[in-house]
Amino acid sequence: MKNKQTVFLLFLSNIISGIAQGISMIAIPWYFVKIVSRPEVFANSYLLITFLTLFWGLYAGTLIDRYSRKKLFVIINIVCGVLIGAIAFYGHYNSSLPDFLVILVFGITIFNYNVHYPNLYAFGQEITEPKNYGKLNSYIEVQGQVTSVLAGAFAAILLTGTNNNLLDIGGLIFVLPINIEAWDIYEIFLLDAVTYVAVIFIFMLMRYTPIAKEKIHIEGLFDRLQGGFRYLRDHPIIFVFGLASYMLFAFTLVEIHVVLPLYVKNFLGMGGNVFASAEIYYSFGAIFSGLLILRLFKQLNTVIGVIILMLVVACAFYLMFTYKILWIFFLGNFLLGITNAGVRILRTTYIFNHVPNNLIGRTGSVFNTLNIVVRMLLIGLFTFSFFHIGDNIRFGYLVGVLMMLLAVISLIIWYKRIVTAERK
Repeated sequence: MKNKQTVFLLFLSNIISGIAQGISMIAIPWYFVKIVSRPEVFANSYLLITFLTLFWGLYAGTLIDRYSRKKLFVIINIVCGVLIGAIAFYGHYNSSLPDFLVILVFGITIFNYNVHYPNLYAFGQEITEPKNYGKLNSYIEVQGQVTSVLAGAFAAILLTGTNNNLLDIGGLIFVLPINIEAWDIYEIFLLDAVTYVAVIFIFMLMRYTPIAKEKIHIEGLFDRLQGGFRYLRDHPIIFVFGLASYMLFAFTLVEIHVVLPLYVKNFLGMGGNVFASAEIYYSFGAIFSGLLILRLFKQLNTVIGVIILMLVVACAFYLMFTYKILWIFFLGNFLLGITNAGVRILRTTYIFNHVPNNLIGRTGSVFNTLNIVVRMLLIGLFTFSFFHIGDNIRFGYLVGVLMMLLAVISLIIWYKRIVTAERK
């Protein structure tokens, strides 16, 4: 693989920023569910933020295809680091943060994700040989999920602290040499801001030779926006596969931020350590998937692999809907990690092999926009009072079962045409 040093630095920067961002994104939903007991404030804010990313996601795709991916990483990290750092210092000065500033950090991070991950994959495609696309996507998944394991572990410590030097993570008790007090939310944000600064310096060290050298489109914004839509209009098979295989990712994002914290509190009756531990089990499943998924489905085509994984996660969601048992909860999160990561690896590799690098950002924006619409519908659904009464939040996983089955049916109907589709 060429550009090995750049790929290594790319992964290093992702690990450093991913740990702190992951802690913040675990801490914020739990903060509203448990600390201030206002889950509806977070759910409604998440719905508004998701709506706003509709427009940002489309624009981000044009930036990714127009400008240097390395410079874009640097600029985004400067902006996010300054904003979150300012909020953290405000909280430290006042010893508290109003709800809207906590929500603002969540929104800034979501907006960052909407350009960071499409840019990460586009950059990876740009500096990697086509024969290594599958390997690269697996590496990105493993690296990302190892980071999530660490983020989940640190979040479990920082959200609840330790009791008499005892730490409960994932149902296991660990004895620590010191007792740790729970952190305030603004202290977590300060840690987050510092990592943005570290990442900027890492990107400044990168030197690479682009492998994908397709013509950069320099037309006006509107013309560049149209490019992604035109390509998918002319390649409907790619559109159908890309959209259907994205449904698990759409549900997973809403599940993590809206369904999961309420499920842990209202259905399982557990605390922040169990909530953070769910991220750890999810991440272990995703690591397993990143290491083995391409080998497991080596003899099968991509569509069959996606269908199998979606059926597996549908079964996991049904078990979580039905049983109030902790080990089933952890197993469900482990299987969700395997299947979501596996579908993402298979899907991204297929897209890499069918979409030119100079269009990858904009076609990704089209899929992301539709994904946001689906997430908005889900978030809106889960804000209904029904899901907040008693243990009714468990029905959220039944919604997940139905979504997976609808996606599988779509893939089966279009199966032959997706398999035989070739890049024109």
